[in-house]
Amino acid sequence: MARYTGAVCRMCRREGHKLFLKGSKCYSEHCPFVARGFAPGQHGQNRKKVSEYGLQLRAKQTAKRYYGVLEGQFYRYFEMATKKPGQPGENMLRLLECRLDNVVYRLGLANSRAEARQLVLHNHFKLNGKKVNIPSLLVKEGDEISVSEKFRQSEKYKAIEEACGSRPVPMWLDMNRETFTGKIVRMPNRDDIDLEVEEHLIVELYSK
Repeated sequence: MARYTGAVCRMCRREGHKLFLKGSKCYSEHCPFVARGFAPGQHGQNRKKVSEYGLQLRAKQTAKRYYGVLEGQFYRYFEMATKKPGQPGENMLRLLECRLDNVVYRLGLANSRAEARQLVLHNHFKLNGKKVNIPSLLVKEGDEISVSEKFRQSEKYKAIEEACGSRPVPMWLDMNRETFTGKIVRMPNRDDIDLEVEEHLIVELYSK
């Protein structure tokens, strides 16, 4: 399974804003973006005029990096989005938002999407009562995600609960921390997705 294994803080610097890829570190004074909020590389501080293509590319890269998806899979989400009724850009973001690893993160069961991906791969969650280990699995309305009994007893889960227990859960999800169960109340709207992504630029890029 292909995934990016490089330095993720460079991604935030390249896009010019925080992508919150390192969990609690992104909120602390130790975040590299705070000290070096410019693009990496020897020419990172040089201001350059960005072309139309450059804006479109940055929009695509930002979305890919938010969700930890590589190019091939990202384009497949775009193809799926174009076949659905409505705006392709918004459809694509909804699909990305409904990935199991993202939902685990949104429910406050992981510090970051990367950590959520790893926890799903390690069989720490159940979907509708059945163990799953596919981070890219798309959830649907009415699905329930529960924490495995073994994982909820671990020190790792207790640390996550302490760090993320008070984090707000989106309106389209419901998390019951007494039963360790989250539910997809409805499918997300564009207003529910609080990411700095200009999806129409991605559509323009792929439509060329």
